[in-house]
Amino acid sequence: MADEQHKPKNSPHVLLFPFPSQGHINPLIQFAKRLLSKGVKTTLVTTIFTSTSILSSHSHSHSNIPIESISDGFDAGGSASAGSSEIYLESFREVGSRSLADLITRLRSEGTAIDAIVYDSFMSWALDVAKEFGIDCGSFVDPDWYSRVSVPGLPELEHWETPSFVQKPGPYPAWSRIVFNQFSNFDRARWVFSNTFYKLEQEVIEWMKTLWPLKVVGPTIPSMYLDRRLEDDNDYGVNLIKPNHNECMEWLNDKPKGSVVYVAFGSYGELGPEQMEEVAWGLKDSELNFLWVVRASEEEKLPKGFVDRKTEKGLVVAWCRQLEVLSHESIGCFVTHCGFNSTLEAISLGVPVVAMPQWTDQITNAKCLEDIWGVGVRVKHDEKGIVRRGNLVSCIKTIMEGEQGVVARRNAKKWRDLTKEAVAEGGSSDKDIDVFVSDLNCSR
Repeated sequence: MADEQHKPKNSPHVLLFPFPSQGHINPLIQFAKRLLSKGVKTTLVTTIFTSTSILSSHSHSHSNIPIESISDGFDAGGSASAGSSEIYLESFREVGSRSLADLITRLRSEGTAIDAIVYDSFMSWALDVAKEFGIDCGSFVDPDWYSRVSVPGLPELEHWETPSFVQKPGPYPAWSRIVFNQFSNFDRARWVFSNTFYKLEQEVIEWMKTLWPLKVVGPTIPSMYLDRRLEDDNDYGVNLIKPNHNECMEWLNDKPKGSVVYVAFGSYGELGPEQMEEVAWGLKDSELNFLWVVRASEEEKLPKGFVDRKTEKGLVVAWCRQLEVLSHESIGCFVTHCGFNSTLEAISLGVPVVAMPQWTDQITNAKCLEDIWGVGVRVKHDEKGIVRRGNLVSCIKTIMEGEQGVVARRNAKKWRDLTKEAVAEGGSSDKDIDVFVSDLNCSR
């Protein structure tokens, strides 16, 4: 029984604890909104540095979700001030464990009961903290499941099609540990949540349910882009990087329907200078309209004089509201790193893709986008691991102008409709959320 000595009198209360990066925070905020719509109180737990960034963003779409802060050991500068991933992740585990325990103790002392904690699977140590207090836990897995080669329902994967941590774990020791350790204590969690939906990965999900108490609750996309059941849910609510929103929209509004190539490699991805140059000149050589997100920290890698910030054919911005961009009628295709959030967003909004994965699960997501879901094409790398401009242009032209692009667009629209069905009332994901809410109420 969850938190038995501190039973609430009213609605069940769940702490949601994402890994402190935008791509991990936003899906759990969307999960929180779904729970709120079903009468469950939710509180977002994040680091002090991330909380400060969220509160300073002046976004109101998550205002009904209280935020509690814990320390990761780097309260002033977050992970960027740690010096290395190894230092940050170890500090987060040690300091975060103590700080999370202190938070639970404080909330209880104030009379706030906690029925469950849903934690990001990257932070498997959160389960150990919760168990010390007798609180039921659920692990939320945002990346795709394809970290195993022999998965029912998947075609055979070549070595290079497996996630980068499976291929070459050596170059990323800290991240390799956190990726593999997320599976270490699933058997002790009461629930395992995944940001996917049944029809997208039916055979894989059925197999996973034989191993763990899996609930599929995705896609965790704002309701406006799916079933429209949640009022005013038109944005994730968190932008840790300030978007150039008005500039993007004004530029897109001037472009013909389906004419723009949207290019973005996520909030973490970093292209090397040579790869950046090949992408830049590939976009130029395509002679198509393009909107390219290049974070401020990456701008120095652009070829000198490549583009001023706004031209007739191309626009380079530091950040954008990706959902609004992908849903704009001028977008013809999405050149993406294939992070699972971007993958789900493209599928949910019916946008065909040119898949240019970089690391982690992105490589396998790209295979699924092309070979299983049929919504795009994958670029090819040369012997140096670089995507050359000619190959990029060929892939873009295939999607924008070729027969394969017609098929990809048709498939993308099919998946768009299936995502809406999944989250609609009575849909597969909606039913799994209802089961979770029922579990919470029965445990009180």
